[in-house]
Amino acid sequence: MVRLETNDEEKAVILKTLEQFNLACNYAAPKGVYTSKYELQKAVYRELREKFGLGAQMVIRVISKVVEVYKRDKTAKPEFRSRGAIQYDRRNLSWKGLDRVSISTIKGRMTLKTRIGEYQKQHLCGKVVRGQVDLIYRNGLFHLAVVVDAPEETLYEAKNVLGVDLGIENLATDSTGEHFSGSKVDEVRKRYTSLRARLQARGTKSAKRHLKKLSGRERRFKRNVNHIISKALVGKAKRTESLIALEDLKGIRERVRVGHNQRERHNKWAFRQLRNFIEYKAKMAGVPLQVVDPRNTSRTCPRCGTINGRNRPERNRFRCVRCSFSEEADYVAALNIAKRAAFNQPIVAPSLNKVYEVAAISLPLGGRS
Repeated sequence: MVRLETNDEEKAVILKTLEQFNLACNYAAPKGVYTSKYELQKAVYRELREKFGLGAQMVIRVISKVVEVYKRDKTAKPEFRSRGAIQYDRRNLSWKGLDRVSISTIKGRMTLKTRIGEYQKQHLCGKVVRGQVDLIYRNGLFHLAVVVDAPEETLYEAKNVLGVDLGIENLATDSTGEHFSGSKVDEVRKRYTSLRARLQARGTKSAKRHLKKLSGRERRFKRNVNHIISKALVGKAKRTESLIALEDLKGIRERVRVGHNQRERHNKWAFRQLRNFIEYKAKMAGVPLQVVDPRNTSRTCPRCGTINGRNRPERNRFRCVRCSFSEEADYVAALNIAKRAAFNQPIVAPSLNKVYEVAAISLPLGGRS
């Protein structure tokens, strides 16, 4: 995401361009269900140029945006927001170095300064911008959502497995015993939930302005935490030449029943985002990754293999009913995830299995030494 710097005049022109672009989308959408850009272009191209004052390539992007909706769902009746995103490509947007960009508007080309940080410089410098760039208007500011080609390192042959258990109490726990606590995220969630409830109950103009100002803060905080955790896990896996093993938690919200007072906490659990961050960071770093079946990972004893619901006498404790092996529940789950991934490795499984057999046997009855 690259922020654009605009003065009042430039902002007015770009806002008008956004509005005309989306008016054109709403005009073109009801003309018929088209999944071919060529067919819709034949039907509406000339009308769009005349009615909305858009340049030729801007009209092509309007047609593209409408067709993309119908390709996803032919029964859709799309209504585009007046200030929805504009799709640009190399014909109507060009970079003038990293600090300036030239874009098409209803008033012709406009060159704007960018506010770019070290993170953006690192990912944009020397990289090829691929495909479309979306111009987004959010909270009174303009941003460009830029897609670049990021080279991926060659996957190495893993010598170890790093199992990762994802949860709410601990957002992540790995098979070395390291925990990434969710207490701070939970604290922020409670604070914003309470504050929003008080402001909504008050209902004044000032309260509504405050609510608008709060919008997205909790989500951005969670996103930052997930970035930190995923970076740490991928870095550890690379240093130890390990494969990362994760649970497949798809559909967990439907499978798991929670009490009324825990529903908000469960529904706001951003496990999918964390997994996505781990996956793409691992791919960029050349770290192999495997997703395993999550069934019984928290109820299986890593020492003797006993599966029993009574192995979890408490939420945070594991104690095997057969061999009395005792440990933190999330750590046990991470160990089982690592073992499950190790057994599924076609090449390195024998050596990995021995490692985990030795690790399990060496664990004392009371847990880790």
